[in-house]
Amino acid sequence: MLRVDQAGEYGASRIYAGQLAVMRGRHPAARTIAGMAAQEERHLTRFNAMMVDRRIRPTALAPLWDIAGFALGVATAMIGPEAAMACTAAIETEIDRHYGDQLVQLGASDLALSEAIADFQADEVEHRDTALAHGAEQAPGFPLLSAAIRLGCRVAIGLSQRI
Repeated sequence: MLRVDQAGEYGASRIYAGQLAVMRGRHPAARTIAGMAAQEERHLTRFNAMMVDRRIRPTALAPLWDIAGFALGVATAMIGPEAAMACTAAIETEIDRHYGDQLVQLGASDLALSEAIADFQADEVEHRDTALAHGAEQAPGFPLLSAAIRLGCRVAIGLSQRI
């Protein structure tokens, strides 16, 4: 669980980095994205520390998530701020579901991990709601864009669990 969660937070940080590389200073949405990115960095730092403490190796796919995340961020930001927000809304919808499933699986077996996941899940839900409030559903081709990103997120989760 920790490996896939760390990979997800790493991917999210790369998506926001790509979006900010395109939008920084040129659109009011950049400030909102920078705030969400800061929260993702906090999540990543916490999961990184937990992985070191527990001697868990990161996914071997980290270099792929680095490139794919940044590229997704750049691509959605180039479409426009609504598409960048649609990306966040889609991903956070999947992460909310994923974290919820993990909390059920964990039960009371690992309180430290459960607390981190519950804390981060609340942030992810806030990110989704913020993205929707900032026009995610007005992105060109929103249903298709959202479905493709959500599918990609589920595939990335599945691969990171195994590799």
